[in-house]
Amino acid sequence: MSEPVDFIVPMLREMRAENIALHEKTRTDLTKDIARLDKRIEKIEGSLVSFRQAQTADTLMSKLVTGEFEERIEILEAKVRQLEMAK
Repeated sequence: MSEPVDFIVPMLREMRAENIALHEKTRTDLTKDIARLDKRIEKIEGSLVSFRQAQTADTLMSKLVTGEFEERIEILEAKVRQLEMAK
């Protein structure tokens, strides 16, 4: 009968060869997953940038609109003063 060492060493070599292939597959899959996640993060960050820009634009528009109304009110008040003085 063969010695146990004769069975163990070849089996360990086979297991090592299988593990190398599995580890390489895991690395490849992990690299693909990380690349996919990076793309998703970039897309989300891009959305955040456009959202922040929209917020800034909204604030700016509000200030412009409010300023326009204030100017119109000042003009109307000036006209009322002129009418009051004309009486």
